Amino acid sequence: MKQIATALFANSPFTEGKPNGYLSMRSQIWTDTDKDRTGMLPFVFDDSFGFEQYVDYALDVPMYFVYREKKYIDCTGMTFRDFMAGKLPCIPGELPNLNDWENHLTTIFPEVRLKRYLEMRGADGGPWRRLCALPAFWVGLLYDEVSLQSILDMTADWTSEEREMLRNMVPKTGLKTPFRDGLLWHIAEDVLKLAKDGLERRGFKESGFLNEVAEVVRTGVTPAEKLLELYHGKWGQSVDPVFEELLY
Repeated sequence: MKQIATALFANSPFTEGKPNGYLSMRSQIWTDTDKDRTGMLPFVFDDSFGFEQYVDYALDVPMYFVYREKKYIDCTGMTFRDFMAGKLPCIPGELPNLNDWENHLTTIFPEVRLKRYLEMRGADGGPWRRLCALPAFWVGLLYDEVSLQSILDMTADWTSEEREMLRNMVPKTGLKTPFRDGLLWHIAEDVLKLAKDGLERRGFKESGFLNEVAEVVRTGVTPAEKLLELYHGKWGQSVDPVFEELLY
């Protein structure tokens, strides 16, 4: 679902004031950033997945530093598993404490990051009117058992190759990304309905927060594509008007 969110909220088509060829440059950058600590984790889709597997993964992600006496000590190239065994050349024989582990976890950036909650990292920022749409989207899908099960059923046969394809293509093609016999747009329609239904079952009158996203799904036009249309049209190939026109 992260790639659906990336497409629906794509909003970074400019770099240094010019179109950059992507709808979500932010997401594109993460596809080419330190692959040891980013990307999708295939093991999370295993039926046996649990906290232990995530810990094993984190133990083997290369470290950046250890913080001691208000100084950052360079520990690049070593793992926290080495640290647990007292085998860090930068601080030989020293064992980690809980703060060291917590610091290490902040240097890991998979598509969904496990903290005391699930950090869903897929979406670009946007104007004020769209801020509540993103948490509403995830709450509707993940906090409602019926919608959550429907999502699990929908994606059960998606292959790792398909998931990786979406991760690589969505930053550029958004909702128009081909997927199986249609477009990601068609899946987004079903997903948005599940999110809305999930919110309505909660009974807190939250489904209105999805109105901005509903417009994206209705038209198939992402926020980034609207920005590009304005850039090539009324803005006269300048990004400066964005600061006033999309303030709210």
